[in-house]
Amino acid sequence: MKLLDKAFAPETYESRVARLWDEAKIFRADPERGGERFSIVIPPPNVTGSLHIGHALDYTLQDVIVRRQRMLGKDTLWVPGSDHAGIATQMVVERHLREQGLTRHDLGRDRFVEEVWKWKETYHARIVATLRRLGCSCDWSRERFTLDPGLSRAVRETFVRLHEEGLIYRGERLINWSVGSQTALSDLEVLRDEPEEGELWSFAYPIEGGGEIVVATTRPETMLGDTAVAVHPEDPRWKDVIGRRVIHPFFPEREIRIIADEALADPETGTGAVKVTPAHDPNDFECGRRHGLALINILNPDGTLNENAGPFAGLDRFEARERVKQALIERGLFRGSRKHMYTPGRCQRTKTIVEPMLSTQWFVRMEALAGPALEAVRRGEIRFIPSSWEKTYFHWLENIEDWCISRQLWWGHRIPAWHCRDCHEITVARETPEACRACGSTGIEQDPDVLDTWFSSQLWPFSVFGWPEDTLELRRYHPTDVLVTGFDIIFFWVARMIMSSLHLTGKIPFHTVLFHGLVRDEHGKKMSKSTGNAIDPAETIDRHGVDALRFTLAAMSSPGSDIALAESRLEGYRAFLNKLWNATRFLLMRLPGEPASARSRYGLGDLDALDRFLVAAYLDMVDEVDRAMDAFRFDQAVEAIYHFLWHTFCDWSIELSKPDLSPDAAADGHGAIRASVMLDVLDGALRLLHPFAPFITEELWQHLPRRARDPELLAIAPIPTAADPAVPVPRELDRAAARARVENWLIEPVSTIRGLRAGTAIPPGRPVPVMLRPRHAEGREALAEFSGRIGTLVRADPVRLLDGPAPEVPALRQVAEHVEVVIPLEGTVDLEQERARLARERGKLMRERDGLARKLANPKFLEKAPATVVEKDRGRLASVEARLAEVERLLEQLP
Repeated sequence: MKLLDKAFAPETYESRVARLWDEAKIFRADPERGGERFSIVIPPPNVTGSLHIGHALDYTLQDVIVRRQRMLGKDTLWVPGSDHAGIATQMVVERHLREQGLTRHDLGRDRFVEEVWKWKETYHARIVATLRRLGCSCDWSRERFTLDPGLSRAVRETFVRLHEEGLIYRGERLINWSVGSQTALSDLEVLRDEPEEGELWSFAYPIEGGGEIVVATTRPETMLGDTAVAVHPEDPRWKDVIGRRVIHPFFPEREIRIIADEALADPETGTGAVKVTPAHDPNDFECGRRHGLALINILNPDGTLNENAGPFAGLDRFEARERVKQALIERGLFRGSRKHMYTPGRCQRTKTIVEPMLSTQWFVRMEALAGPALEAVRRGEIRFIPSSWEKTYFHWLENIEDWCISRQLWWGHRIPAWHCRDCHEITVARETPEACRACGSTGIEQDPDVLDTWFSSQLWPFSVFGWPEDTLELRRYHPTDVLVTGFDIIFFWVARMIMSSLHLTGKIPFHTVLFHGLVRDEHGKKMSKSTGNAIDPAETIDRHGVDALRFTLAAMSSPGSDIALAESRLEGYRAFLNKLWNATRFLLMRLPGEPASARSRYGLGDLDALDRFLVAAYLDMVDEVDRAMDAFRFDQAVEAIYHFLWHTFCDWSIELSKPDLSPDAAADGHGAIRASVMLDVLDGALRLLHPFAPFITEELWQHLPRRARDPELLAIAPIPTAADPAVPVPRELDRAAARARVENWLIEPVSTIRGLRAGTAIPPGRPVPVMLRPRHAEGREALAEFSGRIGTLVRADPVRLLDGPAPEVPALRQVAEHVEVVIPLEGTVDLEQERARLARERGKLMRERDGLARKLANPKFLEKAPATVVEKDRGRLASVEARLAEVERLLEQLP
């Protein structure tokens, strides 16, 4: 058997392990296989650029789930793919063209779309390469793209079907217009996160026949589209002027009346009067519908004012704002201004201020679709983890508005509607028509707009399986089992998938939705390239290896909670993997007899106390991981595996077993049993660790001596569960007793003695006498059994067991939970020198403690210092105080 390399170097085996999986085609699902199945679809990344650390978290968690399900023996399918991301991809390609001095209009629609396809191919290849490097065990033979022919057919079918049902319509409504992106946006694509400082500007409308009425606005230019002034019908200040006409300073011929509207006007706010601009404000739009007001649009798509703005036509909207203000001042109508905090809507992509604007667009009526989606979650058919997101989901669906689905873009699914130039009717069809259905004219032209990206994305969980065709894959794998996603797209994507799947297939799209948090920097701040705190997954993998990144992300992942990712955590978990590598190599080098026969059979009666301790700890760890994974607590599963491998297996089992393991030992001695137990337990632990760290576990497992029924690859080996530990260790032992015997009477004395020695100047290699007194009578027999190992492990000679109190001699003493430990110092250390050394250390520690305490009591330091610095100093203070207490205890013990 080839030995493991001495050094842990992930770059030497990662690509080789990946080739083993690919060549064996073990990630391919088989819909005809029968038996239990598990399916999941990848949230398709946008083909706008490279994957970021948030993607790495998302795909790591999915792969952990998928690999575990595959190792549970299920027909497992993980469908990969990518999203065309209409507005986002068009923006980055247009930016790329601008760098060359071109616009999309210079190229024309067809050539521009060709350029976007080229971009897609380049970045799609990078995305797939990163996913494969991360170890994503997708069925790559089933990869999909939201603009591929099959999914495009699903999009057309959906549009036409909803149109036939009256759920899709075309109409003139107030929409969100992005001047930066030059397209309509849905409400969800408008950011309203941060309040900004603006100006609340007041001006007067003269009332025909005398008097004036004062209104205030943050957008004075919109008064060019005013068609009414609203007041509350019970406001005594204005009851007598309701119905009177006001005079527009720039359009005196316009009919503008004072109207009573209790929904819009609030008597407690300002003058109680509100200007009404139905074409440029959603609340005013509704008011206009109630009162039959004229809708006057004053904006061009590029953000300039149109001919309805009269003398201000052609001006940019912000320049027009200042010109309108100046003109009102000159006319004596200005009535004051003040600073005002408000939250303007901004385009999610360009961050430019969005304009509410009257426009003819395509919409989906959402109310009828929302009802079944609400009930599916309320009835528990779909489970949200954490469940707290249900409240957010319910609130949005209960207050849902119609969805504007048309976008004034060139990249995306073009709307399957054709406009007739002769009769002006619209033909909506699944296949491209040759003539107008209304009049038969061949003078038809397809609608220039494309569909919102999310229109196709909502179909992802079933369109990837061939819907609308009734395919074998659709019947086998839909609904899927789990959706793993960020909480930030619960409305954009999750809710819409539920609505569309229920309406179009009659089934839920998935049974469980697992929401994970965001990956932030170590200070909890959002990562951004501009601030320099972004972590590149590829660079991280280059430094630490794939498994260290995956293991770190999983270890820090609790449903719904953000992750503060620090380099130190990555380094720490890489050290864990390095320790596992070294421990496995050590064990393989110390196997007694021939490696091929190292996995001998054994029963419970063949095991000694150390074997039983290891098996019991292993079985407990299996149970912990099982419970954690059932609850999607990746962090708890990782902690259980980490603690077992680092502490139980590496720190204690290997350390305690060194005297028994030797390549020269007899193959029929107890060393052979010990080696078999340790190999079986290591085998099982590698299986449990595999979903989190697939590359190192596969590499190590390939070097283990095999049992006859083992498969060729760890990735498809049975995973241990509470019902089946997957390796032939005895399950009938008393776990608690087996662990207590070693932990109480071997590990505790060794740890206590080492702790006492570490606080003194006793040279590490010098043997010291040790006295042990069990605090419980049943411990004497166990201490007698382990005394030889204790002496070897702590360099103690002799080790004496006491039946009564320890003799009153100069000594280091500690009463632990189960054992009292005494290390006589006479002849072991110079007592005067040791006392002086400890006194010096005590003085140094007291000075450091006092300095840290003063620093942490300073309000200015606590206010200005980063939270991580404060926590670090608090941790250091606790450490100093603990060591100081230990030094004072040692000084008290010296005569």
